[in-house]
Amino acid sequence: MTDKQAIGVIGAGAWGTALAQMLASDGREVKLWAFEPEVVDAINTAHRNPQYLPSAELSDNIRATGDLAEFAGIETMLAVTPAQVLGKVLAGLGEAPRDLVLCSKGIEAGTGRLMNDVARSAVPGAEMAVLSGPTFAHEVAGGLPTAVTLACEGGRDQWQHLAPAIARPAFRPYFSDDVTGAEIGGSIKNVLAIACGVVEGLALGQNARAALIARGYAEMLRFGDALGARAETLAGLCGLGDLVLTCSSTSSRNFSLGKALGESGGEGRSAADLMADRTTVAEGAHTAPVLAELAKARGIAMPIVDAVTTILDGSPPRDVVAGLLARPLKAEQTA
Repeated sequence: MTDKQAIGVIGAGAWGTALAQMLASDGREVKLWAFEPEVVDAINTAHRNPQYLPSAELSDNIRATGDLAEFAGIETMLAVTPAQVLGKVLAGLGEAPRDLVLCSKGIEAGTGRLMNDVARSAVPGAEMAVLSGPTFAHEVAGGLPTAVTLACEGGRDQWQHLAPAIARPAFRPYFSDDVTGAEIGGSIKNVLAIACGVVEGLALGQNARAALIARGYAEMLRFGDALGARAETLAGLCGLGDLVLTCSSTSSRNFSLGKALGESGGEGRSAADLMADRTTVAEGAHTAPVLAELAKARGIAMPIVDAVTTILDGSPPRDVVAGLLARPLKAEQTA
C-alpha cells in the first residue's frame, strides 16, 4: 500500500493503540507514532504494547515510529495524544493531512481551548473532525461492537470520504457536524467519572451514582448550551453514551482515580501522588480546574465539577459530598 492509502495514528497509548489495531483489521497499513522508543520497538518486533495495552496482540500491518516525518503524504490521521500535549506534538508534523481526526478528550489548561482550536493553531491546513463516544480501549482492540460519534467540521462532504476510511464491521461511526458538542461531551464526562468514582470509593451506593450521572448530565447540557453545542449531540453517543460507560467501571481511568480518592477519605494519598504512579493519563484531573474556571466566568452553575476540583485540590471527599447534599432545594430543571 502507498502512504496515501495508509492511515496515521499519532499517539500509542491504550486508546491510540486500540484504534490502530481496529483500523488495521481490514488489511490497511497503519502508521503509529509513539513517544517512547521502547514502545516503538515492542510494537515492531513483538507486535505488542505491554506498557499501555498488554492484552492485545497487534496486527502485522501496524508500523510504529518515533519520527513524525514518516507521516508525510498520509491523508487521514487520528490524533490520540494526551490532551495537554496535543498542540506540541501536532506542531511537529511536516505537512497537514487532508483530514485530522481528534480523539483526545479534554480542555487545554491555561488557555481553556477545546482540542479543535488547539489543533487548528498547530495544523491550520487540515480539515478537523472529532471522534468520541463510549469506548474502552481493550474492547475496541478486541473487535467488540462499538459505536461512536464522528463530528465533521466539513459536514457531509467530509463525512462521505472519512467515514468509510474509519468504519469497520464492529466499529460504527455516526455522523454529526456539531464538533463543539462532541468535544464538550468527551471532556466533561471525564470530570464526572471522577465524581462517580469518589461515590464508589466512599461506598455511597448505586442511588447516589445514578443521581450524580443525571445531575452531571444537566451540567454538561448547561455548559454545552453556553458554548453553542446542540442538546441532541450531548444526548447521543459522545455525551450521554460516553458518560454512562465512563461513570460505571474501573476500566475508566478517571473513575478509578476517583475511587482511589474516595477510598482514601482525604487522609491517604493525594491526587497528584495517585496520578504519578500511573502510566496512563486521567484527563479529567487536568480538565476539572479549567472547566470550573470557564463555567464560573460564564455564570454557569456546575456544582459537581466544582466539587471534583475541590477534591483534587485536597479537600476531604466526605466533606465535599456533604456540602453538595446541603445545597438549597431547587426545581430539577434549574438546579
